[in-house]
Amino acid sequence: MFWWILMTLVMVLLLSRARSGPHTTSLSYSDFVGRVGASQVQTVDINDKGMVSGTLKDGTKFTTQIPTALGTGAQLQQQLTSHHVKITASQSSGGGSAWLSVVFSFLPFLLLIGIFVWMGRRAAGSVTGGLSAIGRSRAKIIEAERPTTRFGDIAGYDGVKQEISEVVDFLRNPARYTAAGAKGPRGVIMVGPPGTGKTLFARAVAGEADVPFLSVTGSAFVEMFVGVGASRVRDLFGEARKRAPSIIFIDEIDALGSRRGGGARLGGNDEREQTLNQLLSEMDGFDQSSGIVVLAATNRPDALDPALLRPGRFDRQVTVPLPNQAERASILAVHARDKTLAPDVDLNVVARATPGFSGADLANLVNEGAINAVRNNRTRIESHDLDAARDRVLLGRRESSNALLPEERRSVAVHESGHALVAALCEHADPVAKVTILPAGVTLGVTEQLPEAERHLYSESYLTDLLAVRLGGRAAELVVFGEGSTGAANDLAGATQIATRMVREFGLSPELGPIGYASTHPNFLGETTDEPGRPAYSEQTQRIVDEEVARLLRQAEQRAITLVRGHRSALESLAGQLVTRETVDGSVVLDVLRQEHSPADGRDDAHAVNASSPPARPEPGVRTPPR
Repeated sequence: MFWWILMTLVMVLLLSRARSGPHTTSLSYSDFVGRVGASQVQTVDINDKGMVSGTLKDGTKFTTQIPTALGTGAQLQQQLTSHHVKITASQSSGGGSAWLSVVFSFLPFLLLIGIFVWMGRRAAGSVTGGLSAIGRSRAKIIEAERPTTRFGDIAGYDGVKQEISEVVDFLRNPARYTAAGAKGPRGVIMVGPPGTGKTLFARAVAGEADVPFLSVTGSAFVEMFVGVGASRVRDLFGEARKRAPSIIFIDEIDALGSRRGGGARLGGNDEREQTLNQLLSEMDGFDQSSGIVVLAATNRPDALDPALLRPGRFDRQVTVPLPNQAERASILAVHARDKTLAPDVDLNVVARATPGFSGADLANLVNEGAINAVRNNRTRIESHDLDAARDRVLLGRRESSNALLPEERRSVAVHESGHALVAALCEHADPVAKVTILPAGVTLGVTEQLPEAERHLYSESYLTDLLAVRLGGRAAELVVFGEGSTGAANDLAGATQIATRMVREFGLSPELGPIGYASTHPNFLGETTDEPGRPAYSEQTQRIVDEEVARLLRQAEQRAITLVRGHRSALESLAGQLVTRETVDGSVVLDVLRQEHSPADGRDDAHAVNASSPPARPEPGVRTPPR
């Protein structure tokens, strides 16, 4: 548009220059007569209105007006003739010049008006086209070029595959179900924590099915104009009917199907509810024989409207959980296909060391391991690359050089040695895998433990040992230095949270009894809440909870102090090795205990070979990503 305006201005300037021509001087009549008397005038042209234009002998053009009221025409003619001035006569243009002058005078204003009119028409055209397209669905229709992902490319999740594959089979062979009197599902909603592969399953459905696949996100229906979302829902199902049998996939459906009237929202409430109502009517209204199946995915099932989840709309709710240990090993093998692994890499050991990791976390873990190998100028991923990648994912970037002061190194070594010794001495604690005092992220050191088997239930004995291990670092500081430090802040917070849940949720307090008060906060998949909402019990009950939590923590601390004090020489030996070597594995912990000639309280030495850090382990009773 800028170039059109510039070209127009250039044309106006050229026309003005063409109209004005060479420079013309306007002379008064007296000056004109004086120049004629001085023989300076060469030619004149006089029209019937008394307008004179001519040329001086020096080439200058001039104009003047004869005062016709004075009647000087004959006298002027005689004077011009006597001075040999060439005289011509012409007819006036009848106002054409005046009209042209007016046009050129108003040309800038006309140009601006024209620009505004052109812009208005352009905007009107775009609005007309936008209004016709604003209500159209933004679904990606995948027909000819389907994704290459198949169910075979997804490791584990056999139950989820079976339920999702039945949808594909129903669309391919509806006669099989009709013969048995069975009806295919209208909708399947997949729920699970982030990164577990819900969208990957939808891509696999698109790859397996021989029917059109319409993919759209829940946020694509939400607009600032009321009614646009409902129009897009109608258009989406209209496109699906044209291509039936077909599959509609709505990712992150919670952006569209959240509860109606469940609290105040900042704008968009009417639009959101109208869109949801239209989706409900479409899912409940379209013909069962039309062959349209709706797949949806969300990690916030508690936020969805109950009318959306009833049978007849979403007949099946498929949970896509975090992978177990065997599934994690299979997922790691999938992500390691195009990578070169060293012979010492055991993916089963890596799977054991990553409880609570999702498929996306495992993919990131393998990629970080490859990056670590490249950083060391290698193309082969070794076992320690994956260990470093796991530490980076869980803890943050590992510092290459320890920037701690000498006294801080000693304090951190004693602290981590306390964790490791208490873990090795407690019967139900997970075995120690590695102890390090190299800072990583916000941690100054870490004691990693590796579960022997993936737990789904946690006994009271395991939880009390876990509290003792959490407070083992603080206990070592109290025994060696006689005072605690700020290094135990994270340990205290984690231990307090575990003890609070033991008393308030798990019924493991004899004082409070078998009563459980779950958190009042909505706990969506992949989320954890540290602070409860308004408690559903009295202040007296809260006082009992506080007293019981304090009792459990004091008992755990006293137990840890007793264990550390009884193995003081092993603690000093392990701390000294940490100061010198910075990182030791779990076998060193067992060696210092053997050298002390003290049994590890009935524990089998082979039990403490490898491990996952207490801060990184999922909380008891909840399978969440280790964050």
